[in-house]
Amino acid sequence: MGHHHDIHADHSPQAIRDRLDGNANPSYIKDFIYGAIDGAVTTFAIVAASVGAGLSSGVVIVLGLANLLADGFSMAASNYLGTKADQQLFEKTKAEEHEEIEIHPEGEIEEIRQIFSAQGFEGENLEHIVEVITNDKELWVKTMLREEHGLEEGGPEAFKAAKATFIAFLVVGAVPLMPYFAGAFVEIPQQFAISIIMTAFAFLMVGWIKGRIVGVDKLRSALETLAIGGAAAAVAYVVGVLLRGMAG
Repeated sequence: MGHHHDIHADHSPQAIRDRLDGNANPSYIKDFIYGAIDGAVTTFAIVAASVGAGLSSGVVIVLGLANLLADGFSMAASNYLGTKADQQLFEKTKAEEHEEIEIHPEGEIEEIRQIFSAQGFEGENLEHIVEVITNDKELWVKTMLREEHGLEEGGPEAFKAAKATFIAFLVVGAVPLMPYFAGAFVEIPQQFAISIIMTAFAFLMVGWIKGRIVGVDKLRSALETLAIGGAAAAVAYVVGVLLRGMAG
């Protein structure tokens, strides 16, 4: 019955300590999903707009390939810079918390007390928690970062996040162009229809994988992804049809 990981291993003292220390491996699934969906949507949008505007399959290939590389790189670069900015914010806030603990220890101790008081701790239990946390400077800073700023150590690495986005964008983004690439070598009728079917399948697969990884209903996730991707593609096709005269 499906895949069961070892729950006991997940809750061993070492595993718990690793998680609290932020040493768990960050997930790059979000970056992969973003890249995959964006790749398929934008490349198919070019195919749909080109067909809607009555352009040749050669033009579809040129525009599609240019988009695949330029937009894929652009998205990866944006992801890289955004993830790096998150890391820089974390480091800046961490340094500020260290400084505040040095300059105003009493005020920072009171903040810890109020944080845990708000979580329902009181009396001796509360004082014990405050004492344990404020006796370990690293734990103290980590607690302030998490509770006061909502920041966690061990987030995604900027380069790995960008790489996941770029690879997903290229691989899934190439799907709508495949019938056109193949059509350059052998005669393929109904290239646009095949592209629609292949792209729809790609959307379903990405949604299915997302559903499986995040633990939601896989079919619903697949259909949701198809609906969103399909809506974006439909907009592009309509724009192509409306602007057909300009393409001539």
